[in-house]
Amino acid sequence: MERIKRLFRNRKGQNTVEYLLMLAVVVGVVLIAGIALKKYMPNLFNSISSMISSAASSLGASGGNQ
Repeated sequence: MERIKRLFRNRKGQNTVEYLLMLAVVVGVVLIAGIALKKYMPNLFNSISSMISSAASSLGASGGNQ
């Protein structure tokens, strides 16, 4: 009976280690993706902003200044 209890406890510990390793991998991937996207985000936002501005000006919007 004690042997089964030890086996159950060991599996619990193993599951905890597996979850921690998976969490570490996910955090690593998110950090790497964040660093990679940080390089491209300012250009993306500037492009989107200029597209919105040109679309608004083609519709005759004055931007709130009258």
